[in-house]
Amino acid sequence: MTQPESENLSVKLFKTNKQALETSCLVPYLPSSLEQISKNSERNWYRELRRPQWIWQGVYPIELEGILSKMASSDKDRTKPEWLDTVTGYRAGNWAYEWINAGMEHQKCASDLEGNEAAERLFKASLYFSIAGYPHIKGDNLATQAQVLASKAYDMAAKQTSHRIEKILVPYDGRKITCYLHLPNTEKPLPVVIVSGGMDSLQTDMWSLYRDYLAPNNMAMLTLDMPSIGHSSYWPLTEDSSCLHQAVLNYLPHIPWVDRFHAAVMGFRFGGNVALRLSFLEPNKLKTCVALGAPIHQVLSNSTQLKKMPKMYLDILASRLAKQVVDVNSLTGQMKAWSLKFQGFLSGGRKTSVSILAIGLAGDPVSPKSDNKLAAMFSKYGKGVELKNKTLHSGYEDALNQMIEWIKEEMKH
Repeated sequence: MTQPESENLSVKLFKTNKQALETSCLVPYLPSSLEQISKNSERNWYRELRRPQWIWQGVYPIELEGILSKMASSDKDRTKPEWLDTVTGYRAGNWAYEWINAGMEHQKCASDLEGNEAAERLFKASLYFSIAGYPHIKGDNLATQAQVLASKAYDMAAKQTSHRIEKILVPYDGRKITCYLHLPNTEKPLPVVIVSGGMDSLQTDMWSLYRDYLAPNNMAMLTLDMPSIGHSSYWPLTEDSSCLHQAVLNYLPHIPWVDRFHAAVMGFRFGGNVALRLSFLEPNKLKTCVALGAPIHQVLSNSTQLKKMPKMYLDILASRLAKQVVDVNSLTGQMKAWSLKFQGFLSGGRKTSVSILAIGLAGDPVSPKSDNKLAAMFSKYGKGVELKNKTLHSGYEDALNQMIEWIKEEMKH
């Protein structure tokens, strides 16, 4: 897609979605449930602002604060006046509008550049478009269009970068799972790391992980979206949460650029839950598994704790499970089915032969120390780590460095 085509798509987006429904009001709740979650609403933003993560992924810090300040200072109508990111309609101050605008600026800059310089601007534009759709609630027209922009920008970047990026289509359930394979070189089959993020991010968000951590260590990265989001939106999230990842892992022999005998799986947030699950289902096909901030058992099995979570998180869960009208009591009770302990993987006497590194940041209620220790205990060679860092940003850096060193060591065997 050329720059003019991209700009035309943005203009079309503006015209057709000027009165688009605002994200925070898309998921319908029972009246009794609305009363419960209203107690969790004492905050300034509907969305969880993932500043450290977005900066690590490539958002300029000053630009990030500038975008947020435009939303905060907007005098336009909001769905909920106290939530600064709920400006209605696709216009100045609206979450999607401001992030898409910023992404378009980077895409324009790319048109004046070539090669890796152009690619980096396009990868950045793709990330901004992805954040425009965050948290990617089903039925959010602006989020759907933002995902289209993110995917188009990523494909444009793939053509400019000196790294080889292949779109891999894996047959599954009568359809195709869309994956991106990133290769630092094609001289010989490379060790490969299958990577997934959480339930509120896209696979195209992972470029910096590959560029800064995997490529320098001569490892390929194969990404895919979680069920019910992005390219995987056709499949709802079920208790068999690793079904897509398992299909991709089993497809590795058909990909000539990777060494299927040296495969690892890496997951962030719910992607970590999936990665851990896969290490028990396919122990003979994986060298190692690393998970960061994964919900493993405690938060999934504690409906009281889940009910106290901000509305955005409950909206995401309801969206991924394709709920029509949400009963909070039913929803939070249902999440027990995703506990790896209740599924039987982290109970009893059977251990996986796959080495496991499970990392959580101190104070993270989603991924407590007890969960990560539990996951490590059910690996023949496992390690559960709690990082105590002064800032989340330094915590991310430390965690990623440990994860890469772990994978490098395990790939030697």
